[in-house]
Amino acid sequence: MAIASRLKHHLDAKGLPFDMLAHPYTATASETAEQAHIPGDHLAKSVLIHMEETPFVAVVPSHMMVDLHMLQSIMDRRLGLAPEDEVAEVFEDCEIGAAPPVGVAYGVPTIIDRQMMGLDDVWFEAGDHRTLVHMKGRHFDRLMGDAKTGSFCCLH
Repeated sequence: MAIASRLKHHLDAKGLPFDMLAHPYTATASETAEQAHIPGDHLAKSVLIHMEETPFVAVVPSHMMVDLHMLQSIMDRRLGLAPEDEVAEVFEDCEIGAAPPVGVAYGVPTIIDRQMMGLDDVWFEAGDHRTLVHMKGRHFDRLMGDAKTGSFCCLH
């Protein structure tokens, strides 16, 4: 099992308990939830959003997608999905498509959909396509304490 070095450093610095969950290789968040036998609405999916000033991470449940129109209204900026090269640059110690939702560990702001807050347990990518971080929801909420919150996801 692998955890991205910047994520590990940030989690250790926060002192919040977590454990790791290995699963077979998956290419999508929905596959990950299925293969890891966890509820999709408790798996945090990260989407890097391009904004002129700086990119930021939007976090939604794995079975949902970011509604860019709603997110633009919340952020009051023109937005778009970040291109793959920007994702690779921001999350340089992660595999493409396996970015953790903890933008602050990577020097970028984070906005999290309210549906991901207040849960009993939360899982999220550790930086590869075979490992998840698992935390109690109250610890995840504290980890994400600096993130902006809003309602900006919709079903696939």
